[in-house]
Amino acid sequence: MEIKDVILKQQLFFNSNKTKETDFRVHQLKKFKRLLKENENLLYDAIYEDFGKSKYETYISELSLTYHELNLFVKKIKRWSKRKKVSTNFANFPSKSYIIPEPLGNTLVIGAWNYPFQLSLIPAISSLAAGNTVILKPSELPAKTSAVMAKIINENFPVEYFHVLEGGVKETTELLENKFDKIFFTGSINVGRIVYQAAAKHLTPVTLELGGKSPNFVMAGCNIKVTVQRIVWAKFLNAGQTCVAPDYILVEKSIEKEFLTALKKEINKYHKNENDIENNYLRIINTNNFERLNSLIDNDKLYCGGKTNKENRFISPTVLNDVTFEDKIMEDEIFGPILPVISFSNLDEVIKEVKSRTKPLSCYIYSNNRKVINKLLREISFGGGAINDSVMHLSNSNLPFGGVGFSGIGNYHGEAGFNTFSHHKSILDKPFWYESSLKYPPYSDFKMKIMRYLVE
Repeated sequence: MEIKDVILKQQLFFNSNKTKETDFRVHQLKKFKRLLKENENLLYDAIYEDFGKSKYETYISELSLTYHELNLFVKKIKRWSKRKKVSTNFANFPSKSYIIPEPLGNTLVIGAWNYPFQLSLIPAISSLAAGNTVILKPSELPAKTSAVMAKIINENFPVEYFHVLEGGVKETTELLENKFDKIFFTGSINVGRIVYQAAAKHLTPVTLELGGKSPNFVMAGCNIKVTVQRIVWAKFLNAGQTCVAPDYILVEKSIEKEFLTALKKEINKYHKNENDIENNYLRIINTNNFERLNSLIDNDKLYCGGKTNKENRFISPTVLNDVTFEDKIMEDEIFGPILPVISFSNLDEVIKEVKSRTKPLSCYIYSNNRKVINKLLREISFGGGAINDSVMHLSNSNLPFGGVGFSGIGNYHGEAGFNTFSHHKSILDKPFWYESSLKYPPYSDFKMKIMRYLVE
């Protein structure tokens, strides 16, 4: 079916007002959860073919988050969709005021390749929950996962309501030539610019979930054992192909040696194979990304790891030491299993370095010093993050997830996702039985005095 035909069908279906019924939305989300559960083995097999990703890791990093969002929306849709009463100012007496959440209309969700299920399905679920129709364009890089999503969705939902369109740059470009009521994109900054420019032609609102170099501060006095345990898990989850992974470590000079020793020990505990994929580790998505990452490994600064296998697209968990902000690896987001470590003595100087770069998607602070923690939270702008943990903030649906500046525009997860795909319509509701003469001519000093009294 042609792209324009799909869009037209979705426009007509949305205008039928069927999706505005909350019972309809709840039914569709329950159906979607049932379909995912019934086809879990297909999902596991597909992502294993694309990444070598185990069932357990697929569940905890993809499906569990998707199920959680589905359950949350099923439970909360009716409450979030209700009109919300707000107070009315005296100038509008007697009247009442309220806000009505309404769906935006026909939406386009463009997913990312690194977590191909949850980064495609969760925004799509958010849009459906808000009462929209959805065209989902998954990333073409993990071809098997894209195909299985298309199979599950397109065989079980009508094209006018929820449909997957597969393809690469050509198909995405064609999609973006059309007008939508909302576009949600997850991916790189460069492609985000293209999406934003295309949307601007139609004045389409856009949410961009991008990335950036997310710093991880490790301060003296922290619990080093727990710190390295949490950092190693967060950094090498998905072989480092995570938009909110710690991109680089900023460690106080006084604990650098102890930190590095503990870091290496923690890595060796979980990642023993040097040239193959393990049950708790993944391959790099494709050869281009493998070669890009391999070129970032500076053997002169290699502290541990550095083992590679091009045929298997394998790069072992790697730590670089004695790194400076001028090194090549500090130019762009790494998006792979390479962790540069920069030591510092002056916190103000290192904060200045971080602030001189684009605003990161995440920031992590490991410290027991509340004064230092508050200083970093106050002075560094970033999308979201955690104190004494990394990555896990995105698992809390009560925390809106999104970037700032070059790391993104807008947010989602939980109610924030519902709001992202909704318009909040403001209504002043006034009866006929009274009308003040203050706003009508003739104007006078007396009326001015009353107005000042009411307003000021």
